[in-house]
Amino acid sequence: MSNSNFVDYVKIYCRSGKGGAGSMHLHREKFITKGGPDGGDGGRGGHIILRANANYWTLLHLKYARHVFAGHGEKGSGSRSFGKDGEDQIIEVPCGTVAYDAETGEFVCDVTEHGQEVILLKGGRGGLGNWHFRSATNQTPRYAQPGEPMQEKTIILELKILADVGLVGFPNAGKSTLLSVVSAAKPKIDNYAFTTLEPNLGIVSYHDHKSFVMADIPGIIEGAHEGRGLGLRFLRHIERNSVLLFMVPADSADIHKEYRVLLNEIEQYNPELLDKRRVLAISKSDMIDDELELAMKKDLPSIPCVFISSITGKGIAELKDKLWDEIMAEPIKDIVHKSKFVEIADDEVVDDEEPFYEEDSEEDDE
Repeated sequence: MSNSNFVDYVKIYCRSGKGGAGSMHLHREKFITKGGPDGGDGGRGGHIILRANANYWTLLHLKYARHVFAGHGEKGSGSRSFGKDGEDQIIEVPCGTVAYDAETGEFVCDVTEHGQEVILLKGGRGGLGNWHFRSATNQTPRYAQPGEPMQEKTIILELKILADVGLVGFPNAGKSTLLSVVSAAKPKIDNYAFTTLEPNLGIVSYHDHKSFVMADIPGIIEGAHEGRGLGLRFLRHIERNSVLLFMVPADSADIHKEYRVLLNEIEQYNPELLDKRRVLAISKSDMIDDELELAMKKDLPSIPCVFISSITGKGIAELKDKLWDEIMAEPIKDIVHKSKFVEIADDEVVDDEEPFYEEDSEEDDE
């Protein structure tokens, strides 16, 4: 996993720019006495902006860029000259990225469409110059507003991949094999548990040039919500799926039991996932005869069920039809991103060598 190019979790330290101070300049020019105040406003500090980019599929580019600093606004000057705004910093992320506050675990925002932008941290506003404070009774104000301070926050970014169908099952249930058969994806396939260590995406072709996206996530086991196996780390990737495809092998001792265990683990992770449409695929059905299959059909969970075999191609076309019907059905409400439980260790505290607040330089001479 450490050498994988698929990164779906990063923690970054963000700091917006502080606003520039307003100028308290007084106009001085030959033949013009008592020119009065003409101090300009300070520039706005730079924002920290999260932008969705469909050309990215992982957060790998942020793995070693943990500090994001926006530019500070410049000070105003005489002749009502405004200071330059600080440079915004744009964080490009894949579509489907969710941001959380690393200190409180509170949900901040998510971006799902290409080009969508959200301001994570606003830059400080620039201070007003003394020109704004002139009046009949105060014709030479010798003061101006300072710029607003910067904002700083540690942000957790989690990628929840966008797919129409999410595969859910125990290790060695045939999920990767099915994905390799119905799409051009080439996931790792072998005869041992936890072959899949990262999500795989495949585009499944359907009739009349139609297609849908299928996501294969690493297998989960009973007790995954307690950290067993690979835990529930990868279940975030099925939160956005329209349909959940449960896969249970035909040689399973109790199909009902395995299905209920999978359902329970999903409920422990996020109860709202139970509102999604579900289809059950009985994989490896080439290992049973027609008589046993007929007997098994009489005692299956009360959801759409299909007996399939990725080796012989049995039931694959029927499975595609059922998945397409479920995808085209009335859409389920969007998932609600709940706050996370976060625990920051001492060695995770992010600090930078540059001071948070720079010393203000001396005010402009009159």
